[in-house]
Amino acid sequence: MRKYVILFFALWLSYGSWAQYYTFDSDSLAGDTAIVVESWEERLQNRLTALTQDAMFETSQLGMMVYDLDADSVLFAYNHRQMMRPASTMKVVTGVTALDLLGGDYQLETRLCVDGVIEGRTLKGNVYCVGGLDPLFDEEDMLAFADSLQALGIDSIRGSIYADNSMKNGDRYGAGWCWDDDEDNPRLVPLLYKGKEGFMDEFIKTLRRRDIVIDAFASNGTCPKSARTVCVRRRNIDQVLQPMMKNSSNLCAEALFYQIAMYGGNRPAKAADAVKRVSRLIDRVGLNASDYSVADGSGLSLYNYVSPELEVRLLRYAWRNEHIYSHLYPSLPVAGIDGTLKSRMTNGSAQGNVHAKTGTVTRISSLAGYATAANGHTLCFSIINQGVQKVSSGRDFQDRVCSVLCE
Repeated sequence: MRKYVILFFALWLSYGSWAQYYTFDSDSLAGDTAIVVESWEERLQNRLTALTQDAMFETSQLGMMVYDLDADSVLFAYNHRQMMRPASTMKVVTGVTALDLLGGDYQLETRLCVDGVIEGRTLKGNVYCVGGLDPLFDEEDMLAFADSLQALGIDSIRGSIYADNSMKNGDRYGAGWCWDDDEDNPRLVPLLYKGKEGFMDEFIKTLRRRDIVIDAFASNGTCPKSARTVCVRRRNIDQVLQPMMKNSSNLCAEALFYQIAMYGGNRPAKAADAVKRVSRLIDRVGLNASDYSVADGSGLSLYNYVSPELEVRLLRYAWRNEHIYSHLYPSLPVAGIDGTLKSRMTNGSAQGNVHAKTGTVTRISSLAGYATAANGHTLCFSIINQGVQKVSSGRDFQDRVCSVLCE
């Protein structure tokens, strides 16, 4: 028996579905006709349900949630409350918390201070480099430090040069980071040069290139309150969010994690301080923070356990708060366009339509962000594939989901 499906498009007159699907039996046209009406939401749910029947889930786990932000309702949920490792979608948790707590105008600071007196062209006193865990401090910033001393008329320093790392505790790695990933793990020290250690060595080299004579070697010390600031290099939060989200920079994520920890004047900042702030936001969006495990800001830790529901709640919270969304949304990779999604979803309805954070660690692949549906509604979603033999399998599944959301 042949069947025909006719799709009627109509301008919607009220809030709700934009299209309906009518199925009827051609042999019954002469008599009573049984018509099955399938809304856009139902069709989407049926297609997503079909995707979850893939054979890959016989040996791996899936957690997924899709939320219609305009309708303020759940479109689809599958194991959405399962505790799973988020990989780098943990950066969404960190980014939303940082923007909510610190604000879009927040700046990371690295300061140069001096004490003592200048006699002739000699500083008889000390120089302090005060770290703020700026992951992007570079050559231009270092030259600005040296130039500020020259601007004071200094060509020699008779005193000590100190590295002030008092902003945070001495933990150089996050809890639960794999020891055999040592070469790839960022170093969590407040004074960084081009994202690595060796700040003070580079500072001394730069001073000497500027013909400033130094008597002492660099050592660790805390800048006294009496010292005066002669140069401040600032990095706004958007500059850190861009590589953190677009390129999945773990160092940028941890830098923001410790800015969260430092909020309210906590010094030295500790990861536990940041976890408390994240937990408060989780409680505020209507979930129980004690159900989750947050260990770092980047998603590197083996101890992170969140759920797709949590990530969706935070994405919804961001969307409803312009002071967060206006910074978060532009920082996310765009499907087929840039960042870690540049080579994914390069054609079809999802291209340019999906703005989402990717996540990849061994046997984990994840994706969380926003998509624009064909009816113009903004959706947010979280997909976590755990225990996959190949992360490419997880990515392919996520791309298929996104295609369904955007068609």
